[in-house]
Formats: sequence, C-alpha cells, structure tokens
Amino acid sequence: MTREYVNSVCAALPGAELSDPWGGAHDAWKVGGKMFACVGSVGDGVSVKTLDIETAQMLIDAGIGTKAPYFHRSWVRLPWETEADEMQHRLITSYDIVRASLTKKIQASLPPRS
Repeated sequence: MTREYVNSVCAALPGAELSDPWGGAHDAWKVGGKMFACVGSVGDGVSVKTLDIETAQMLIDAGIGTKAPYFHRSWVRLPWETEADEMQHRLITSYDIVRASLTKKIQASLPPRS
C-alpha cells in the first residue's frame, strides 16, 4: 500500500478532511476536527485508531500492526505491506470510531454515512 492508497480511501469517507497540522508532509485525516488516520513525514505506514488498548494490543500481537509512535496506546501503525482489504477495513473502522465519538451536533452537521 502507499500514501496515495490511504488518501484515496480516506477521501471517499463523508466529511473527511486532509490536513498537515505539524508541517513537514504529514497527512492527517480528520472527521469533525478529530484525527482518525495519519501518515507521518517518514511515510513508513499509516497510524489508525482502534476501539481500545486491548484491540490495539491484539493487532500488534497478531503482527498486523505495531505501536504507533507519539500516539495513545489505542492507536496502531499499519505498515505499507498490509493487505489492501485489511488496510481499508482499519481506516474505515478508525473513521467510524472517531465519528461516533463526536458530539451529536457535529455528527448532524456531517454528510450521512451510507
């Protein structure tokens, strides 16, 4: 997988926005102002949010991801070698987790999730 693949999956999600909050070529994907995916400037993979620390640890133990540097323990880094369907699933799941955590008012302002 590549940065371009991650960006294409994320761009297709309703209300998703790309930003570079730290400068230096970071791709931070947000929904309602909250980040759900990030490709760092090194570009060795994408970091995504999981449901909880236990889920992140399970993905790490299974060899699917690694600890996401600089992020909470509920985030994992998926390397570019991750299968396309797994990468897409984790990006969409991260988006759904973050979107569900937004206030009802912000959720109502976003395009519907089909």
